[in-house]
Amino acid sequence: MKRLSLLIASACLGMLSTAAYAQLPSPSYGWNLGNTLEPPCGVGCWGPPPTKALIDSARAQGFNTIRIPCAWNSNADRSGNINATYLSQVQQVVDWSIADGFYVILNDHWDNGWFENDKFSRYNSTLNSRLQKLWTQVANRFASYDSRLLFACANEPNASTQAQTNVLFQYYRNWVPTIRGLGGNNATRWLLVQGPSTNIDNTCSYVTSAIWPNDPAKHLMIECHYYEPFQFTGLSSDASWGAMFYFWGAAYHVTSGPTNRNATWGEESYVNTEMAKMKTTFVNAGIPVLIGEWGAGVKPSEPDLTGQYITQNYNSCTYWDYTVRNAAVSNGLYSTHWTIPGVLFDWTTGAVKDQTMINAVLGKSYVPPIAGL
Repeated sequence: MKRLSLLIASACLGMLSTAAYAQLPSPSYGWNLGNTLEPPCGVGCWGPPPTKALIDSARAQGFNTIRIPCAWNSNADRSGNINATYLSQVQQVVDWSIADGFYVILNDHWDNGWFENDKFSRYNSTLNSRLQKLWTQVANRFASYDSRLLFACANEPNASTQAQTNVLFQYYRNWVPTIRGLGGNNATRWLLVQGPSTNIDNTCSYVTSAIWPNDPAKHLMIECHYYEPFQFTGLSSDASWGAMFYFWGAAYHVTSGPTNRNATWGEESYVNTEMAKMKTTFVNAGIPVLIGEWGAGVKPSEPDLTGQYITQNYNSCTYWDYTVRNAAVSNGLYSTHWTIPGVLFDWTTGAVKDQTMINAVLGKSYVPPIAGL
């Protein structure tokens, strides 16, 4: 029944006749400038401000796409006027990136949840007006920038039902013509809209041609994020709904020690199935897909995570990154890995902090499991 619904959704979306390929490098080697320009408390609040050395270093490693999370609302006054100094900071990073040959995706991120935590239970004209005003300023600022700059409306809008998705897409159906009507290269610039909760299953189930924005330029993409299973990729302590996984991937499961920390779902075949859903539902219908965030965080030491088991967890993370990145690419999707200061690069000097993990994120290689654990 699920397979049938996917096929129906794909057929409906296919009637939109959108362009088959987005204006992004293919394959994409993407990363996020995370925790940098989007802190509501200001640039540099969650880590060092960005530098040209960082952008240069990422490009030298082979990355060709950068997603830059921003905070338009947190840097605007009560009337919705974005602070000019902040816009200049964003523009400087965009300029560094484009000069280096990057394709750039600007998005309004969590931003204190002003938009994405609305719940989308009903359409709010006041919320819509602020969304349009903020993005009008951004689009006017970058109107002369060519197709190497893309705009992404939001981040992870908190919608998880068909009704909520319908409301969410009302805002998108207003946002797209607003951008298109501002002149310059905004008339044809690639734009990204985010699926409900940027969840693959929700997006494939609830996003149909009936709610899809009309775009005369036919330059719209859909964005989802991927952190499955979160018990492995992001959970930092056991939760009521599930315990942490330390070891992901069949070959990385341990047979002694903390065997209860082996992943019990969401492994290799699941990754491929999820990426294939986006291909079937959207790419095959001519709508490009961005996996805008993905990444596995290495676990800190725990009472039951010590010695070689710590190394096995790290190795498993390299394999997860490698697997997810290559599954996305093999299904014709674009992707930008989520990273923050001090993980892959030194944010100030640009020095490489973890070449092994960079290789995994780029889909080049991963560390095999320790035998005998």
